[in-house]
Order: sequence, then C-alpha cells, then structure tokens
Amino acid sequence: MLRVLIVDDEPLARAAMRRLLAVHPTVEIVAEAETIAEAVDAVAQKQPQLVFLDIELGGSDGFEFLEALAKPPVVVFVTAYPEHAVEAFAVDAADYLLKPVDPERLAESLARVERQLARTSDPAPAGPSKIELRTPRRTVLAAPGEIAALRADGDFTRVLLADQAEVMIWRTLAHFESLLPSPPFLRLGRSLIINRDRLQNIGAQSRESTRITLQGIAEPLTLGRAAAARLREALAADKPRRAPSN
Repeated sequence: MLRVLIVDDEPLARAAMRRLLAVHPTVEIVAEAETIAEAVDAVAQKQPQLVFLDIELGGSDGFEFLEALAKPPVVVFVTAYPEHAVEAFAVDAADYLLKPVDPERLAESLARVERQLARTSDPAPAGPSKIELRTPRRTVLAAPGEIAALRADGDFTRVLLADQAEVMIWRTLAHFESLLPSPPFLRLGRSLIINRDRLQNIGAQSRESTRITLQGIAEPLTLGRAAAARLREALAADKPRRAPSN
C-alpha cells in the first residue's frame, strides 16, 4: 500500500482529494493536515510515503513545510496556482497537479511516484532505461537513445528529441550530464551536450564555426571553434565506434 498524507487548509479540497484517491485500491490515506505544524507531526507519527501538498496554507506555504523536514517524503503539489510550478520542480517535487485535479492526471502521478519509490528501494541500474522530462503540463518518458542533444537556456535545458518536438525542462545541463551515459553523450561546452550515436555529418561553415547534423533533428547545430575541436578530439579517440562523413 502507498501511504498518503493530504495537506490542504481547505476542508472541501481535502474531501475532493479523498474521493479521487478512493478509486485507487493501492492507496491508503494515513492522515490529513491543514497547517504546517499538523503536517510535520503527521509525518513523524504516520510515516507517509507520499504527501499531496497545497502551496497556499493560510499565511504559510508548502515550501516551509518541506524546509521543516530533514528527509521529506515524496511530494506532489496540488494547487490552483500554476505560477509556482518552476519553484516546485526546483525542490524535486514528483509532480505538480492543478486544481481541480483531473482523475487521469492523478493516476499518472501515482504511477510516477510508485516508479520513483521502486527505484529508491532497488539497487541502482547501470543507466536509466527511461528519463522523465517533466513540465508543469505534461511528462515525456524518453529513452536516452531518443535524445539527440541538449542545449542550456538560462536556468532551463532544451531537450532535443529525435523526430519529436523539443521539451523545455527546469533543470541545468549539469543535471542531465550526471544522468546520461558517457559515451555516447558528450558535453561540447557550457551550453551543449550531443548524442554521438546520432551524429550524421560534420561540415565546416567557416574558420570560426562548424555545422553538425544529428539523426532525427531537422536543423543542423552550429558549433564554435572550441566545441568543434572537442568533438573532433573525442571522435579521433573513438574511431571504431563511428566514422562521420565530412
């Protein structure tokens, strides 16, 4: 059973969440709370695995609740305010649901949490079979091989998926660098990681820039001199794996 705590200062909102969760036989609601103090006490007493957490809590907010815990449970934010999504994912929330909660989105969120809990209880695999690319509105599950490149864009990362629309994620490029296997993923500079297994063509554009073509990406990428040199050095050290055309 998945042990759940509901934290919301509105009784009607808590009742609505209870009704939605009632159709999931693997979920056990172990406690409810309407204040941060009650929520902290419920975590200590009931040891929930998952908290459905409202952000606005009568003068306080859900982020204060998380700060009060040394090791918080898995958290799914449930709120009427979409503007908090970036901040929520910055504290590693498992998901972000908007009120009124859609039953299908709730089912998707519960499945995601169960996968996350399973990963923490099992020995870590050699590399991820799927990577969750989460935005406030949707989640894309992508195999590493489907990722052609990743580009930094401020505090976000643009994930370029082969033959799919790119996904903008609130994660740094360093986060993905630590997550993706190397090889085949190669960081070419501060703002770009490419999947060498999708490299199709390297062509000089000028003395200062080089264009590369990646399988599944319509537009070529332009590399500066340093990035192009780093790519050629990596390929020269790995000749048996690939012989790109020039």
